[in-house]
Amino acid sequence: MALRALIFDVDGTLANTERDGHRPAFNAAFAEVGLPWHWDEAYYGTLLDVAGGLERIRYYAENFDQATRARPDFDDLLHRIHDIKTRNYQRLLAAGAIPLRADIGQLICDARTDGVRLAIASSSKLENVVGLLRANLGPNADTWFDAIASGSVAAAKKPSPEIYLWTLKQLNLPPRDCLAVEDSSHGLAASLAAGIPTVITVSDYTINENFDGARMVLPETERVSLEKLRLWHATASTS
Repeated sequence: MALRALIFDVDGTLANTERDGHRPAFNAAFAEVGLPWHWDEAYYGTLLDVAGGLERIRYYAENFDQATRARPDFDDLLHRIHDIKTRNYQRLLAAGAIPLRADIGQLICDARTDGVRLAIASSSKLENVVGLLRANLGPNADTWFDAIASGSVAAAKKPSPEIYLWTLKQLNLPPRDCLAVEDSSHGLAASLAAGIPTVITVSDYTINENFDGARMVLPETERVSLEKLRLWHATASTS
C-alpha cells in the first residue's frame, strides 16, 4: 500500500519542546504564583510518565507539596498555573527559542510537495501546536495539516489510541495507509493500538524506553527523509 499520510506527535518528535519549552515555562509560572517548585531537566524527564500538563501539576502537588494540594483554591490555582505556563510557552515560541528537530521541517515540506497528507496527534494544547508550526515553518503552516488533534480532542491520553482514531476519522483513511512518527513508548502504544505503522525518533527523555513493535527506531541525530519513511511503510505493508 502507498503511503498517503504522515501523522506526527509533537512534544519530543517535532521539537524538544519538553526540555526547552514546557519545562522552563512551568518553572516561570511556579515563580509567578509564588510556589517554590523547580523542575530541572533530569527530574522533568520522570514527570513525562504523567501525560498532560495539568495532570503533572496535580501529581507533583499530591506527592511533594500537600500544603498546596490542600488549599481550598487548589483547582483554580492549578488552572491558573497552566494558563500562565501556556503564555510563557508562547513567548518562547515567538522568541525562536524552540526550533524543530533537525530535518523535520524539510520532511514536512517534502511530504507536502509530494502529495503526502499531513496530520498531528498530540496531547498538547492547540495553541501550542499551532504556535510551534507557525514559528518554525511560516504564518500559515498549520493549514498544511489536514487534521490537528490536540489535547482537547481526546479525553483519554496516550497510550489510549483515542487521539489516533479521531485523526484517522478526520483523514478518512485506513490505518495501513498512514505512518505515525512518535518519540515515546506511550505514543507508540497509542498508534499501534489504532493499527498505524509507526517510526520512532528517540529524544533525550525517551532513549531508554521500550519500542517493541516500531517499524524503525532512530537516534535523535539521524536524518529522517520521506524516502526512508516510504521504505519503512512499504515494509510494514508487506509484513
